[in-house]
Amino acid sequence: MPKPALSEIGWNATFEKAFKPHAAKGYEPGLIVQDNKISYLAYTPSIGYLDVILSGKVWHDAETNADLPAVGDWVALDLAEEDEDSVIRARLPRRTCFSRKVPGKGTEQQVIGANVDTVMLITAPDADFNLRRIERYLMIVSRSGAAPVIVINKSETLTESERAEIETALVEVTESAAKVHFVSALEGLGLESLSVYFGPGKAVACVGSSGVGKSTLINTLTGGDEWTAEVNELTGKGRHTTTWRTVVFLKNGGLLIDNPGIREIQMWTDEQSLRDHFHDVDTLAETCKFHDCKHGTDAGCRVRKALESGNLNTKRFENYLCLEDEIAELKRRQKKRQMHLEKVNKREKRRIHRNFEDRCEFDDEERYGR
Repeated sequence: MPKPALSEIGWNATFEKAFKPHAAKGYEPGLIVQDNKISYLAYTPSIGYLDVILSGKVWHDAETNADLPAVGDWVALDLAEEDEDSVIRARLPRRTCFSRKVPGKGTEQQVIGANVDTVMLITAPDADFNLRRIERYLMIVSRSGAAPVIVINKSETLTESERAEIETALVEVTESAAKVHFVSALEGLGLESLSVYFGPGKAVACVGSSGVGKSTLINTLTGGDEWTAEVNELTGKGRHTTTWRTVVFLKNGGLLIDNPGIREIQMWTDEQSLRDHFHDVDTLAETCKFHDCKHGTDAGCRVRKALESGNLNTKRFENYLCLEDEIAELKRRQKKRQMHLEKVNKREKRRIHRNFEDRCEFDDEERYGR
């Protein structure tokens, strides 16, 4: 495995400044390259790759799981002697944070990649191609601080008219906010267009469903072959060839974060991000006759008029409503969870206070014989 210098994999003056207090304690900077749930794999130039564990303080101080180190995070490492565990003593502040909501009914944030410059959404022109899913990805990427890039793999299967149709559809969804690249990992077509996103100090996260050729593309970019697996010809889906989020160091500098195939894209965003991404819908809504227009049968609804005239895509608007409901539901669940935690904390404080009073009374009885 390569052993790059820190500057080649994203270490900069900002991280250097944040690390000074930890350097004074004799700790070394390290990059989290794999999160194994129980432990981590980190990289530091002086040693290379090593297994590390969290300190109790880092675990205790984290308000949520999203505050714990994730792949792409820079950390302060307390390197141990032989036969002892090296320990993560602190996580440095993140430049960017690419996240989604945890799958299922939970309300917590799940970090997909930290300190990422570019997020590549890899899809294919088959059953996996879904404009509504792409919209969801673009929303969570836009909030992360990273730049979104759409990569259409297996483009060798497209005719010119099919490619033009996809390009037109993507313009409506992305509104030029994301670059689009048509490539073929198997035939090596269009890969040179992706080189601008890689290089010393740059970090790229790759996401996409299983079976779209994500692993093949990564193998082509990195020169490896350990991520490829077969795809079911009937379903078009593949096995998750990446089982953990993993950092791959590139030969010419920079790094790539590979993620397991994502089947469920839970939103981790807010109303402002929704309005920013669907500003065409938001602009129309602002011109409705009533400020609380539901865009149904209300009189003077400019959104409904645009839908009827074809100026606003019906499926895009339906996705907007779906995401609006999803964000509102997430907000409601978070509020409910917060109220529950506050109730639990109050109960715990009362218990501690009651135990303290009982202890004081017991001490008085012991001291004065009352």
